Amino acid sequence: MADTYCPDCKRPTEVVFDHSAGDTVCSECGLVLEAHSIDETSEWRTFANESTDNDPVRVGGPSNPLLADGGLSTVISKPTGASGDFLTTSLGRWQNRGSNPDRSLIQAFKTIATMSDRLGLVATIKDRANEIYKKVEDQKPLRGRNQDAILAACLYIACRQEDKPRTVKEICSVANGATKKEIGRAKEYIVKQLEVELGQSMEMGTIHAGDFLRRFCSHLGMNNQAVKAAQEAVQKSEELDIRRSPISIAAAIIYIITQLSEDKKLLKDISLSTGVAEGTIRNSYKDLYPYAARIIPSWYAKEDDLKNLCSP
Repeated sequence: MADTYCPDCKRPTEVVFDHSAGDTVCSECGLVLEAHSIDETSEWRTFANESTDNDPVRVGGPSNPLLADGGLSTVISKPTGASGDFLTTSLGRWQNRGSNPDRSLIQAFKTIATMSDRLGLVATIKDRANEIYKKVEDQKPLRGRNQDAILAACLYIACRQEDKPRTVKEICSVANGATKKEIGRAKEYIVKQLEVELGQSMEMGTIHAGDFLRRFCSHLGMNNQAVKAAQEAVQKSEELDIRRSPISIAAAIIYIITQLSEDKKLLKDISLSTGVAEGTIRNSYKDLYPYAARIIPSWYAKEDDLKNLCSP
C-alpha cells in the first residue's frame, strides 16, 4: 500500500491496488482512484532448472504445421552436470523408447536449419525446404537413399524457388559429405516426385548471372565501383547469345572487370571464389571478349583501356 491523494477524503490516504481488476482503491472511503491501469512489471516467470538462470520464457516454441502434433509436444531435456537428476534421466529414457512418428522429420528439419545457417539463408528458404521434404516423404518413403543428398537437394530447390539461388558447389560445401553427383540425382528424384503430385511440371525459377554476382564480388573484396560495373556488364550480356551457364558468365565478367581495374585478381582466386574451373572461365572469357566494348560501361573503361585486355 502507498499514500495517494483522495479527492473525497480531501487528504492523502493509503490505497489498495486490485491486481485482478487493475483498480486503485482508497482504503478509507472505497473510492476508485484509477481504473484498468496497466501493469508494467515483468509478465514472465522463470522456468529454468536453477533459480540463478536468466530464463524469461513465458511461452513454448512456435507451432509447426508440418508435424503431426504441431511441434507442441513435451520434450524432457537432458540433465545438466555430472550428477543429473535420476528422475529426469529415467523419464527421458522412457520418452526416447516411445514411438514418435515425427522423429525423423524433426531430425531432418534440424539438419536443414543447420545447412541454412551455414549458408546464411533467410527463414523463408528454410521453411520452403522443410515443406518440400515433407511432401516428398509423405508421397514415398526415402529409405535407402542418401539422406544428406536429399536434404541438400531440398535446400537447393528452395533457393531456386525463392529467387535466391545458390550454386551446387555452395550447397555441397554444407551437405555433410554428399557429392555434387548425389545432390544432382536427389534433385532430379525430388522434382520427379513433386511433378507426379502436382500433375504438372514444377517451376523452379530462372537462374541469371546477376543472382550470383554480388556474392562473388563480396568474396573477392571488390570495391563498390567495380561491383557496379560488373552488374551493368551482366545486364548487357543477357542481350547476347552466349551459350554458357550464368555462373560461368558471372565469373568471366568479374575477370574482365578486375583486369581493367588497379586491383587485379588472379584467375585462381576468381575460380576459388566462384567455384568455376579456370578452364571454364577462360572459355567464357573467350566468348565475351569480342563484345567487351558493348558490355563494359563506358564510364568504367575507355576504348584504349579495353585494348589492353589480354587476347584469349
